[in-house]
Amino acid sequence: MPATSPIAVAMSGGVDSSTVAALLVQQGERVVGLTLQLWDQTRLAGRHGIPDAPGSPTTGLRRWGGDAPKAGRCCSLDDVYDARRVARHLGIPYYVVNQEARFERDVVRPFVEEYLAGRTPIPCSLCNNHLKFDQLLQTARSIGAARIATGHYAVNEFDPARNRWILKRPADRAKDQTYFLFGLTQEQLAHTLFPLGNLTKPAVREAARERGLTLAEKPDSQEICFIPGGDYKQFLTAYLEEQGRAIPDSAGELVTPSGKVLGRHNGITAFTVGQRKGLSVSSPTPLYVLQIDPVSHRVTVGAGEELATRTLRANRLNWISIPALTAPIRVQVKIRHRHEPAWATLEPDPDPAAPADRILATFDIPQRAVTPGQSAVFYQNDEVVGGGWIV
Repeated sequence: MPATSPIAVAMSGGVDSSTVAALLVQQGERVVGLTLQLWDQTRLAGRHGIPDAPGSPTTGLRRWGGDAPKAGRCCSLDDVYDARRVARHLGIPYYVVNQEARFERDVVRPFVEEYLAGRTPIPCSLCNNHLKFDQLLQTARSIGAARIATGHYAVNEFDPARNRWILKRPADRAKDQTYFLFGLTQEQLAHTLFPLGNLTKPAVREAARERGLTLAEKPDSQEICFIPGGDYKQFLTAYLEEQGRAIPDSAGELVTPSGKVLGRHNGITAFTVGQRKGLSVSSPTPLYVLQIDPVSHRVTVGAGEELATRTLRANRLNWISIPALTAPIRVQVKIRHRHEPAWATLEPDPDPAAPADRILATFDIPQRAVTPGQSAVFYQNDEVVGGGWIV
């Protein structure tokens, strides 16, 4: 690869990706800024209580510095403005690439259909796995860049002994984003840089200050980019209405594990495994959602200790540190972004009726609220072995 080949930086308008661009410029690299326009945040504004998007004509643009405002959602009009402003400050070319149609096809619609089927999807992993890195590399190559760089907190190294690119957890464990990156392929990892992997968040903010980036104090985004306020039920109703659809009637019974009927509910989309509030049944002890049956529309509820399970199954797998799983191995399994990885034995699913692309993880200690639709990511020490989707 020629030394002069430019690096395309995925600029989200946040402090992390902006600092990546600044660091690479300082290192003498030729840098091009790219922002993927994924969702028109004015699109559903006003429907079923969905607020105006940040940066829309009715709200004005935010500015950073002084007292930081509350964290919001990424990919807003403000974020595009901030990314463009950073690119101008650094003197680098900057492009916005419209990928709204693909984002809706590959992320939003699967998110909606998963919820309608009684599962709990994780759109950030869908976006990274099926859109962001793939599209960024395509766009980068079209403008002559052989590599991309992002502001993710992760480490990417090549291991000659295994002839594989290895994804590792970063120095700042509180900012570890490897859970969302388990779907990256060897081809994508081979052309991706994670310059923040060995830095902490405070060090990144300090680096931004030292390089004159006015958004050094900008808070991190915490919401799903297309769901304002985090109210997914509100989004489902508004999105389906726009599509000329209504949320299907999935009302049914609330039952105990033994099948005793405790009451009725208005639809399975209102529930997720592990949920305690909003069950609308009285009980002398707290009740939690244990299982959702999309066929019978039954929602099983029970005591907190009944949420614990020793096993999970996952499919749609991607392997990183190994080429495939052919025999049982010991790993730590992470079942949610904020979940502490738990020791388990990982093996091909021994069920003779199981699809070839399915694994069984058996935990040493039962884990709480294993949720269909979420990601399961497998680790050995700091390495990401691979991951898949819980079924």
